[in-house]
Amino acid sequence: MTRPGLSRRRFLAIAASCAVAGPARAKTTTRWRGIALGAEAEITLHGPEEAAGPALQAARTELRRIERLFSLYDPASDLARLNRDGRLDDPAPDFHALLDLCSRVHAATGGLFDPSVQPLWRAMANHRGAPPRDVLEEAQVRVGWDGVVYGRTAVRLTRPGMALTFNGIAQGFATDRVAGALARFGFEETLVNIGEFRAGAGSWRIGIADPDQGLVTTRSLERGAMATSSPAALVFGGGGLGHILDPGFPLREASWSTVSVEAESAALADAFSTALCLLDAPAVQTVLAANAALKRIVLVDRDGDVATLV
Repeated sequence: MTRPGLSRRRFLAIAASCAVAGPARAKTTTRWRGIALGAEAEITLHGPEEAAGPALQAARTELRRIERLFSLYDPASDLARLNRDGRLDDPAPDFHALLDLCSRVHAATGGLFDPSVQPLWRAMANHRGAPPRDVLEEAQVRVGWDGVVYGRTAVRLTRPGMALTFNGIAQGFATDRVAGALARFGFEETLVNIGEFRAGAGSWRIGIADPDQGLVTTRSLERGAMATSSPAALVFGGGGLGHILDPGFPLREASWSTVSVEAESAALADAFSTALCLLDAPAVQTVLAANAALKRIVLVDRDGDVATLV
């Protein structure tokens, strides 16, 4: 959840369109553009014009609700209160659901996906790159998903100075929730883009872009989700280290310039695309084979070469 005006965490797919035929021609295409979770957002609906307004209002309401849960920059958000107090009582069901997803991806990636990395991220940002060794070590002892204890009644951060960031999953989570809100209004032909994509019925062409290479390939997406992560889309300055950090070795460079993941949900695509930037190709293939929710992975190396794993 980056602030408006800052470079975004992802260098996102840059083109999306819908091709429909037959009876669908009688329907109207409606688009909404705005800012959500600190990023540009766009929702495209294809269906009855009279239902579009209420559906989009429901989508915007859902976005505001998700922001009140997971924003790092709203001091009243549930996440900000947890980071400040080290405890959040009576967490909302969606807060608990997101923690469950984080635990799932943390395990599936051998700990590379770790929202407790926020102290390291803050240390890197404050020093515009590699901090002094003592600062880095102090930040690193505060990191570790095993220090997050949660149940239905409370979430606790058990190490002093711990803090979480959901920058690697919250936009995807919001994308899924908005898609669900639109479906409740009867819209099947939809494309939700809140930093990640969630497509309904219809054939939606999505571009995958790399910070250095520009548009590298396109994909057709239907009834699925896609997320793209590029470490160099946001760098800390100084040494030019990318923003996606290995919680165990935060100063090492990512393995890939861009990773795009197609999955059954935007939240999973978002989280896996973040963590897989840090793995080599055989390890990425192993993760793909072990997780049925992942459908396709596109890897872009620093020379602009593209590999697709299915």
